[in-house]
Amino acid sequence: MRSIYSELLKLNERSNVPLESEEFARILDEKDELRAFSEEFDYPKMKDLPYTDLELVDPEADCVYLCGNSLGLQPKGVRACINRELDKWSKFGVYGHTLGEMPWAECDEVIQGNMAILVGAKEPEVTLMNGLTVTQHLLLLSFYQPSGKRNKILLESKAFPSDHYCIESQIRLRNLDPKECMLFVSPREGESYVRPEDITATLRSHGDEIAVVMLSGVQYYTGQLFDMEAIAREAHQHGCIVGFDLAHTVGNVELRLHDWDVDFACWCSYKYLNASAGGIAGAFIHEKHVDAKPVLTGWWGHEAPTRFKMDNGVPRRAYVPSSRQIETAHWLSRGFVDSKPLLGQAQDSDSQRPRAARRAALALHPGRCREGH
Repeated sequence: MRSIYSELLKLNERSNVPLESEEFARILDEKDELRAFSEEFDYPKMKDLPYTDLELVDPEADCVYLCGNSLGLQPKGVRACINRELDKWSKFGVYGHTLGEMPWAECDEVIQGNMAILVGAKEPEVTLMNGLTVTQHLLLLSFYQPSGKRNKILLESKAFPSDHYCIESQIRLRNLDPKECMLFVSPREGESYVRPEDITATLRSHGDEIAVVMLSGVQYYTGQLFDMEAIAREAHQHGCIVGFDLAHTVGNVELRLHDWDVDFACWCSYKYLNASAGGIAGAFIHEKHVDAKPVLTGWWGHEAPTRFKMDNGVPRRAYVPSSRQIETAHWLSRGFVDSKPLLGQAQDSDSQRPRAARRAALALHPGRCREGH
C-alpha cells in the first residue's frame, strides 16, 4: 500500500499541479482503469430524486451516486436479462426449469464459478441461496456449538443490526443469556475504528471462551476493513471458529477466503454486486468442513442426479465431497428463481476489479497510504 502512495507522488510531480487539487483529481480520473465501468449503469436523474432543489441543479443531469453501500445502481443489461426470463416463463411455463441458456433449475450453477472467483474460493465452497440473515442463521446453526465455558460469540459493538439480532437469537436458541455470551470489540474512547491489536488482545484473553468469531469484513458504519486473514489466524490458535458477514465487502475489496482459512462467510448481493433490492445471498464454507452435517436440510440441498427421484429415501441424501453439492448439501434451500437473472447479469467474474477499486480508494486517502492502513 505504501507503493500506491509513492506512485501517486510520482504522478503528481509530473503533473505540476497541487496534490489535492481538482485538476489532479481529473488527471487521476483519466488514468482510472475502471473509468469505462461507470458507463455500464443507469444513474438516477436529479429531477427524479426527492429533496432536490431543481433551481440549484440541472434537472436532466445524472446524480453523483454515493449510496452503493446500501443499494447498487441498476446495470444497463438487467432489464433485457429479466425480460428474457419473463418471456421464457410466458412461452414455456414449467418447462422453463429445464430450457434456455439458463434453466431455472440450474441457474445458481451458472454463476457459482464467478462468485467463487470474487470471494477467493474454490467453486464447491460457494453456494447462493435465501437472504443474508436466513443464510447467516443456517451457518450459525451448524458452526455455533457452545460447550462449557466456550459459549461466546465475538462481534463488533456496533455490528449491523441484523447481525446483532441474529447472534442474539442464536444464543437464546441454546437457552443461554446473550448478556453473558455476546463479547464485543469496540473502538477506544474518542476513536472511530477498532484497533487490530485490541482484537488480538481480546482473542488472547478470552480465546478459550469464544466459540465463534462473527465480524464483518468491512464495518458498515465506519468503513473499516478488518484484516480477515490475521483475525482467522489468531482465532484458530485459540480454537475458535471464524466467520464473516461480507455484505459490505464482496465486490468492494479483494477477497481470498480459502487462502485465509476462513471457516464460513455470508453476504448479500444488492450492494456492490448490484443485484437489486432483495437480491439473493451467498455463503462460503471452507472445504475442510466438507464432512460437517447440516442441522437443517431441504430438497435443494441434495445431489442433483437423484434430486428428482422423489422417493425421499436415505440413498438420495448423499453428501458426496467430490461434487459441487458439498456446500449446497449443507443448507436448507436454493434462492428464488427470479433473483438469479439479476445476479447473473450484475455479477462480474473479473477479480481484478475489486483490487483496482481498492487501489483507487487508497489513492483517495494518501494519509492512510502513508500509515500503511
